[in-house]
Amino acid sequence: MNNLVIRPARLSDAPALAACIDAAYAHYRATMPDLPAVSEGCAQEIAEHLVWVAELEGAVVAGLVLIPSDGFMKLANVAVDPNRRGAGLGRRLLALAEEESLRRGFRQMRLHTHARMPENIRLYSRLGWKVESETGNTVSMRKELSSPES
Repeated sequence: MNNLVIRPARLSDAPALAACIDAAYAHYRATMPDLPAVSEGCAQEIAEHLVWVAELEGAVVAGLVLIPSDGFMKLANVAVDPNRRGAGLGRRLLALAEEESLRRGFRQMRLHTHARMPENIRLYSRLGWKVESETGNTVSMRKELSSPES
């Protein structure tokens, strides 16, 4: 993946980002009727929040959405095209999320994931995230961040 470029998303990326998100979540759709439509409003997210895309040979293959909140950075979405899984894209985007959060002065990140996505929960746990609460199918997690110099 020498040609991989991770860059801030542009409004013109919204359709490609939505398609990437849909592809990333497609295998969950059949078994999770309560899964929200995570690709809706990509253009609005790009306009209002912090959004990056990973581009390979001109195609969007992953995306990251962060939302600054009161006292923490929300990891709203990280999605990797299923044809690119296992190449470390998700970890690279999560590392970018932490770097950007710290750069903006946040020392805590939070996210919500679905209880029926145990592989995601395991990945986040391995990366230092802690389960904060479980309500219905929603698992809320947080991660305390420390700057590299501390």
